[in-house]
Amino acid sequence: MAGDPIASIEHHFADLDDPRLDRTKLHQLLDIVVIAICAVICGADDWVAVETFGNAKHEWFKKFLALPNGIPSHDTFGRVFGQLDPDQFRTCFHSWISAVSEITEGQVIAIDGKTLRRSHDKELGKKAIVMVSAWATANHLVLGQVKVDDKSNEITAIPELLRVLEISGCIITIDAIGCQKEIAADIVRRDADYVLALKDNQGNLYQDVDLLFEDLEGSGFSAYKYDQFRTVNKGHGRIEIRQCWTISDPDVLRCLRGANDWQRLKAVVKVRAERRLGDKRTVEDRYYISSLEGDAKRLLDCTRSHWHIENRLHWVLDIAFREDECRIRKECGAQNLAILRHIALNLLKQEKTAKMGIKNRRLRAGWDEAYLLKVLSGLFT
Repeated sequence: MAGDPIASIEHHFADLDDPRLDRTKLHQLLDIVVIAICAVICGADDWVAVETFGNAKHEWFKKFLALPNGIPSHDTFGRVFGQLDPDQFRTCFHSWISAVSEITEGQVIAIDGKTLRRSHDKELGKKAIVMVSAWATANHLVLGQVKVDDKSNEITAIPELLRVLEISGCIITIDAIGCQKEIAADIVRRDADYVLALKDNQGNLYQDVDLLFEDLEGSGFSAYKYDQFRTVNKGHGRIEIRQCWTISDPDVLRCLRGANDWQRLKAVVKVRAERRLGDKRTVEDRYYISSLEGDAKRLLDCTRSHWHIENRLHWVLDIAFREDECRIRKECGAQNLAILRHIALNLLKQEKTAKMGIKNRRLRAGWDEAYLLKVLSGLFT
């Protein structure tokens, strides 16, 4: 498959079931998928734009695709992706990522949910969908995603996502909603480690950890054994100071209410983030629990890496892909288009020669067919 990214796309997505009746199949399913992937890479944010891009690049696509009846209409793209089984589409995505990416041991994989705000339909009583994604913070890759069930929340989606990921040797970070005993146990069973944000949804444990660090600070840092690390960053007139304290003494941890219910709990963590801008000063304390030993520098790095999923995935999807403005909501269209955006983002992130943001890389790919092939080759070769 090396050297032929279009053939590689077709290979990885060949197991997709075509949802259409045979008599309505005027266009090959894999042609539709390839055109949609290319169009979303190049700036298309809805099915009309996908069709427009396909027509503009008709002669180029004819070099790679069958196109027995030309470029499909936007209605065809809408119907196919509305009816396409999103679980199958997602499985093809996961299979592709597993085949082409190597996640190094000790890498932080951040898991978080994002609401597709315009995917709701008031007339049909349909809520906006929420996608829970896994982000490899060092590789800059979306490893997978799962839609949150309409009648549930992220707590049920996270284990489903973990089941389809290869996480052995990695460090899983999750916000407070994922700070659940069953999720921690699942991570440990998969031979991975966790750093979970702790808030008052874990009442007794949260209160005890809060009191523990309050006692530590009140005693002049003499009450318990601890590790500490501090960073200072300056820029744009701001000073940001982050301090991390960890307590990992097993005798102390055993005294925390409910601590024994958490698989392989080895450290509790306090991170204090201080920001100074002129005369203004803000301070925020956050708590975490972890299966890692209490290395304050490493744990501070893990907590900071978790925010990459907000800054390098969710923010980019909103700014460069205008995800929050997308009004596609019919059937499974919103969910499948979200997967297309993740495919496009992965490919654009892996293209390293263009020293520009994702939005401008999309524009260049749309203008420059040689560059588009280079983007497509980034992971498929």
